[in-house]
Amino acid sequence: MPFTRFQFNPQTTRRLARFRAIRRGYFSFLVLTFLVLLSVFGELLVNSRALVVKHHGAYYFPTYGAFHAGADFGEDYSYETNYRHLKARFATEARGDWVLLPPVPYNAYENDFRPGVYPPTAPSAGERHFLGTDTTGRDVLARLFYGFRTALIFSACYIGFVYLLGIAVGCSMGFFGGAIDLIGQRLVEIWSNLPFLYIVMIVASLTRPDLFLLVVITGLFSWTGMTYYMRTATYKQKARDYVVAAEALGASPARIIFNHILPNTLSTLITFIPFTLTGAITALTALDFLGFGLPPPTPSWGELLSQGTANLNAPWIVTSVFVSMVFVLTLVTFVGEAIREAFDPKKFTTYQ
Repeated sequence: MPFTRFQFNPQTTRRLARFRAIRRGYFSFLVLTFLVLLSVFGELLVNSRALVVKHHGAYYFPTYGAFHAGADFGEDYSYETNYRHLKARFATEARGDWVLLPPVPYNAYENDFRPGVYPPTAPSAGERHFLGTDTTGRDVLARLFYGFRTALIFSACYIGFVYLLGIAVGCSMGFFGGAIDLIGQRLVEIWSNLPFLYIVMIVASLTRPDLFLLVVITGLFSWTGMTYYMRTATYKQKARDYVVAAEALGASPARIIFNHILPNTLSTLITFIPFTLTGAITALTALDFLGFGLPPPTPSWGELLSQGTANLNAPWIVTSVFVSMVFVLTLVTFVGEAIREAFDPKKFTTYQ
């Protein structure tokens, strides 16, 4: 079977070219992609486990390898090795053993207490606390870094959940119309008026919501907006000749919706993804700031922001979170604006 090279259709090619031409959005997309890749391989940059340990001629890779107790490297304890102390010991012994640590040799949960020093401590390049420590001695950069990963995971799950519900309900209302549409609109209006924050407070008081439970809670009260967009888009596409032709050929409603209507409303979905991402990050940060989000000690920007506002004598905490949030949300907003402009149908429409 001959190899067939994948090619975009001409309309998609024009849209991608238009997106690349919008430099602010395109470079923001590249920077944001780079940050996402850094978060995926974050253990290589921010981690208390060593990348490589050479001991008695053998090499160990603790970061992505097996657990190693201190006794494995000649220490007098059986819990996990403190690789920073091990590196200092190897340097003192000078026997050819060595430890390669990440640039930030702390994890997001580790309390780094030092004699005579009380947290929070100011940034220190010598101690590798580049953004200082928080009120419990944890490295701010580590918690900021893994808080970004937590926000990305939450946002990805949130977008999938919201789009799944919004598309399913919106397409059903728009395609079938009649009583389904009328009753569906009334139910959506009632649901959208439920007090979201009070329900979150009740759930948080009854249980400690984990990441995925929080996705479900927030998603259940955020899908209604997408429903209206998909309902309108489905009504518009249903009136097209290709839908009438598909119905005449005996295509089922599911086939018409998934094979014909959804592909033609894809530009609407793609346009809203960056703005939904911004809303998800903001919502998670706000809930964590108020204490109704992820349980401690989960790394979170909202929890760091709460610490920073309560301890203004340690300005490095609130400043680092504020700058990170503004930077990331600005990148996402620029990408969203570029996608919206690139996918604008008026850019490639000729009126006669």
